[in-house]
Amino acid sequence: MKLLPGLIAALLLLAASGCANQPPESPSSSVDTGVIVGPVSNPRNRARIHTELAAAYYSRGSMAVALEELRTAVAADPEYASAYSMFGLVYMDLRETKLARENFEHALRLSPNDPDINHNYGWFLCQTGQEEKSIRYFMRAVGNPLYPRPWRSYTAAGVCSMRIDKLKDAEQFFRRALRLQPSDPMALLQMGQISYRKGKLGDARNYVSRFNDLVSPTAESLWLAFRVEHKLGNRLAAAKLASRLRHRYPESKESQALQRGEYE
Repeated sequence: MKLLPGLIAALLLLAASGCANQPPESPSSSVDTGVIVGPVSNPRNRARIHTELAAAYYSRGSMAVALEELRTAVAADPEYASAYSMFGLVYMDLRETKLARENFEHALRLSPNDPDINHNYGWFLCQTGQEEKSIRYFMRAVGNPLYPRPWRSYTAAGVCSMRIDKLKDAEQFFRRALRLQPSDPMALLQMGQISYRKGKLGDARNYVSRFNDLVSPTAESLWLAFRVEHKLGNRLAAAKLASRLRHRYPESKESQALQRGEYE
């Protein structure tokens, strides 16, 4: 099943600026003022600040600047695990597989129970043909009771399971994600795909409609919605979806399949 790399990356990659071994928040601070707690000269604080800057540059595609910020971060505190996880994400995008793996594994040695690091390493494994192995790290992430976004790891596990045609496992992961976060877009879209393949057209329509209401419709989601309505015999709804797909994504594979009449 074809997936959307850009959408997946945006929805599944956790912010690598989350801090492992971060000191607990001061109990006297009930309002987040945005002010950094602790002296800026503290090595851990400097490492955290530069890692957060690196994450911001990474999100904008400025990889060279992100790498410079990360070098500054690990120079300030060589034991700051989140910086190495961020290094892994940057090198993964640059397709420097060996460097990405080395940095993720170093981050895990420093902080083996950090859920964000486990999630990111799992996603790296999934992107490098090790989907089966990746599931272990997603499950380590969700096993941490302090993990604030476990649904992302369940969704990632579902995506990676689908890549190796383990649809039953994938469905279970997506359902777990949606129990925790009913508006998780990727889980909704992939549950729509699974429901369509199982012939559950009503469920497929519900999932893809929720996806299209939450985020800007993609070529994949419009194509799925069109095929659902086409199979249900709703000609007017199918025609409207076909028109949207042709106008918004004229060069997409889905639009080309539509023109050829290849609906399956």
